[in-house]
Amino acid sequence: MRTERRALLLSAAAALLVGSVGVTVALVSNSRAILLDGMFNLTYFLVALVSVRVAHLAQQPGDEAFPRGYSYFEPLINAGKGLLILGVSAVALADSLAALVTGGREILAGLAIAYAAFATIACSVTCLLLYLIWRREPTPLIRADLENWLVNSVISASVLLAFALIPLAQRTEFSGITPYIDPVLVAAVVILCLGVPLKMAWRGIMELLDRAPPEHVTRPLRQAVDDVLAPLPVRQRYIRIVRPGRTVFVTAHVVLPEDFPVESLGRLDQIRHQLDTALRGIQPRLITDVLFTADERWAAPKSGIASR
Repeated sequence: MRTERRALLLSAAAALLVGSVGVTVALVSNSRAILLDGMFNLTYFLVALVSVRVAHLAQQPGDEAFPRGYSYFEPLINAGKGLLILGVSAVALADSLAALVTGGREILAGLAIAYAAFATIACSVTCLLLYLIWRREPTPLIRADLENWLVNSVISASVLLAFALIPLAQRTEFSGITPYIDPVLVAAVVILCLGVPLKMAWRGIMELLDRAPPEHVTRPLRQAVDDVLAPLPVRQRYIRIVRPGRTVFVTAHVVLPEDFPVESLGRLDQIRHQLDTALRGIQPRLITDVLFTADERWAAPKSGIASR
């Protein structure tokens, strides 16, 4: 928990630093590419502060207000991050297209190059530090920040390369293209990097909608349930798995014969304990719900409104 908090605070501090410098330099240099980078980071700084709070909530158990706990706050914040980045990107893309139509814009190349070099170093160092932390504590919030800084590093390096072309072009017969470098750069960066915020938002929204996690997550859990239930005369079993954020919810509905001998409730609790232990060996952050019934209607998938 402390490691994750430090990682998120590091991300927030880096976003504030790069964003503040970026907006200041953009106002002086007249570069929309730098303004995009600065606004991107300041927006992310505000979201990062919320992430610190969400990281604490995600560790808390359920209560009367949130019976299933606070794990759904993680995909909510990650979906919000992705959508915010998409919003900033859309505004920047529209501005760059307008600039291209109206003849481009001149920028102070020297100042722009200096900022791009600073941003590339700052983003790359932050990305590396987050990667090292994520290797030790691979939580969804750290992963989202790591993906953000990876994109940020690529953007900054691309901006640096493009800005370096301006003084070179000014010394050649291609000097007429220099007003177009900044808006073309903004459009190219937005288009090429759209995949990361789209995936981030999509993954968060799907988790909020309780979509089942990927097969590589569900397969070993289903196998563990089947292994524990193997000695029992199971007529049918239904396993439902969702993973909002870092917590996995496994619901197993087991249909047994009507004449299955149950000496005591303790016997069923013993099976539940075996299931829980086996599943936690695969996913430590787990909530298990096991129901035994002889009537399949209490186990089979239903619409939620119709009953038999």
